[in-house]
Amino acid sequence: MLADPLTASQVVIRDRVRKADLDGVRDIVESTKFFSAEEVEVARSLVAERLRLGAASGYSFLFADVEGRSLGYACYGRIAGTRGSFDLYWIAVRPSAQGSGIGRRLLAETETRVCSQGGERVYIETSEKELYRGTRSFYRRAGYRKVALLEDFYAPGDAKVIYVRVL
Repeated sequence: MLADPLTASQVVIRDRVRKADLDGVRDIVESTKFFSAEEVEVARSLVAERLRLGAASGYSFLFADVEGRSLGYACYGRIAGTRGSFDLYWIAVRPSAQGSGIGRRLLAETETRVCSQGGERVYIETSEKELYRGTRSFYRRAGYRKVALLEDFYAPGDAKVIYVRVL
C-alpha cells in the first residue's frame, strides 16, 4: 500500500500513450506477479502497437498517474464485427496502490469512454485460478456478471471466465 492515502485530485487519468509507457506497462504488469513473461510481453506489445498505428490499432489506453508515475492502466477496444461491444483487454494496478480506488477509477473511466464511443457492453476475461479470486470479486463488485466459463482454456485446469456489463 502507499504510505499515504491518495486523494482523487492526486490521480491524473491520462489517455495519451507515450514511449515511456512501454516500460511503464511492463513494470506494472510484472509487479503484480500474476502474469507470465509471455503475458507481460503481450501487454507491452499492445502499447507498441498503439504507438505505431495510433487509433487505427484498435487499442485505447488510460493511465492513472500520480506525480508523473503510472500506478495503473487499462487497455480496451471495440470488438470487431460487433455493433457496440468492447473488450477490456488489461487493467492492472501496482500492488503498492491496490485498494486505493485506482482500479475502480480506471474501470469507471473506461466505461464512460466506451459509452461515448457508442459502446453498449464491456466484456472482460480472466482466469478461474485461485490467484484471480480477488480480480473476479473486483469485477462482480463493479457490476459485471459471469456469462461464460471455458474449461481448460489457458492450460489444463485453468478455465477462462468471461464477464459482461451492459452500460
